[in-house]
Amino acid sequence: MKCNIGKTERAIRIIVGGAMIGGGLVYESWWGALGLMPLITGFAGTCPAYILTGKKSCDIN
Repeated sequence: MKCNIGKTERAIRIIVGGAMIGGGLVYESWWGALGLMPLITGFAGTCPAYILTGKKSCDIN
């Protein structure tokens, strides 16, 4: 897949996803599992919602 997320947004997604997962573990809540989505999209560099809407925050491509 082509990159559609810029470097800054990728870093933010990874940090937010990690924080959400960490919060879920600390508070023993399954809501932390929602942190997987920003974490995965941050590492992959591709957001499925951006593909559907045609949005792109990456300068490459």
